[in-house]
Amino acid sequence: MTTQPPTADEELIRAAAHVARTYCRGDDHTMAAAARAADGRIVTAVNAYHFTGGPCAELVAVGAAAAQGAYELVRMVAVGDRERGVVPPCGRCRQFLFDYFPTLEVIVGTIDHPRTVPVAELLPVAYVWADHQDDEAAGGRE
Repeated sequence: MTTQPPTADEELIRAAAHVARTYCRGDDHTMAAAARAADGRIVTAVNAYHFTGGPCAELVAVGAAAAQGAYELVRMVAVGDRERGVVPPCGRCRQFLFDYFPTLEVIVGTIDHPRTVPVAELLPVAYVWADHQDDEAAGGRE
């Protein structure tokens, strides 16, 4: 019996799940994220919990990617520690990811039944930060 190679989504989920199992310990780091850059690289990260609203794993992954010269992310997934599986991004992350990468695809669902959706679908009536920036540049105010 031959084993099928993992799909691109499965590869990202496995990368995030490995980081969650290996590096998420205690209450400070409870989520892991994996993002695929346009050049194919996979960047992983963990959250940094803090009562003031420390950064989620998805946001840390964006920073880690930039630190490695990967400025265009095409797909991302978050996985919870303690075998919680795939976790969709919170509202703040949805808005942030939409603002930075409006064509980003996000893996949601479960590890056994993942599905990929455009980040824009996670924000059906999104605030468009770029539109606001255009208003500011023109001297307008909301």
